[in-house]
Amino acid sequence: MNNSYQKAVSLLTSQGKFYINLGLERISSVLALLGNPQDKLKCIHVAGTNGKGSVCTIIATILAKAGIKTGLYTSPHIYEYTERIKINGHDITKDDFADYIFEICKLADDNDIHLTEFEILTAVMFKYFADNSVEVVVLETGLGGRFDATNVIKSNLCSIITHIDLDHTERLGNTRSKIAFEKAGIIKPNSPVFTCEGYEEIKDKADECNSLFVLVTPFEDTTNLSLKGSCQQENLSLVLSAVRFLFPKIPENTIQEALKEVKNPCRFQLCREDLIVDGSHNPNGAMALRESLDRYFPDKKRCFVFGCLKNKDYKTMMEILFSKGDNIYFYHFNNKNSCTVEELQSACQYPSNIFKSLDELPKDYLKIVCGSFYMLNEIIPENLVL
Repeated sequence: MNNSYQKAVSLLTSQGKFYINLGLERISSVLALLGNPQDKLKCIHVAGTNGKGSVCTIIATILAKAGIKTGLYTSPHIYEYTERIKINGHDITKDDFADYIFEICKLADDNDIHLTEFEILTAVMFKYFADNSVEVVVLETGLGGRFDATNVIKSNLCSIITHIDLDHTERLGNTRSKIAFEKAGIIKPNSPVFTCEGYEEIKDKADECNSLFVLVTPFEDTTNLSLKGSCQQENLSLVLSAVRFLFPKIPENTIQEALKEVKNPCRFQLCREDLIVDGSHNPNGAMALRESLDRYFPDKKRCFVFGCLKNKDYKTMMEILFSKGDNIYFYHFNNKNSCTVEELQSACQYPSNIFKSLDELPKDYLKIVCGSFYMLNEIIPENLVL
């Protein structure tokens, strides 16, 4: 075990840093002390409620396949923090990760800048990518857009806004229009924005920034795309519109070959013939999962392993996912905001069990593990998904 890496993770997850505090002042201050590495990078910036991770990963895979040195920043991770920061598909090493964490935390502490976990990671990412002369960075927002730490960039190659739905309403607003306004905050002057949904808030921000507004029709053929699920047609359509606009010289056969190699773990992932893992963590994600199950496995008996954070609309998620006759298991995972089994059972209209292990689940059922990314590393062996 890498001791430096473990110390870095302990520092990140300590009480004083492991919280959410939206705003750009702190991240701007520490990046200025680092020489503003973000200003040296060309970024594709992606926001939205669902689909951000898939869109970012598909773009990064295409660009790397085309010979462009590509940085990818996503969240959350499944097993290790290093999964969040990649160059051409390769995770930052644990040694490098630790070194950057210590450097940035010391710089922040010396200058009385109180960074959150996500702000530290974002500063690490910008510095690491600049130090390694990355040509294009594909940047996924953490939460929202307007005040997300990634939005410290002053310009971008383009913005992409994926499907918008109700999530994190306590921070972003309780209507889709309010959430769309927050996501639209990533749009930069004179740089195009691609979206599949025509929210006035996004159009208005594009007009204000003199930016091309591209409303994408989700019609692309997903045959070659290794990622499965009903939502991927919309995601792929956004990706290809942006890539073809920004990089018209990338050959179509290169794009199609890259689609076969995309890896984005735990998004409607068939880990073995009887096990689906999906990090769906809000009602819209649950609906996409249900539609995908109905499409790909219409006749299979279903066994769900479900866990969820308390601040999510888990009652609605369960109403969408579960049907009479399903086998249902609940799991209380190691997170202070994880729902207890009793809380989930009281909100569920069907009989249920307490989850203990995959081996105890009924053999002739399709097993679906879902509800939160944060529980997956406690249930699914790493070799099944990575």
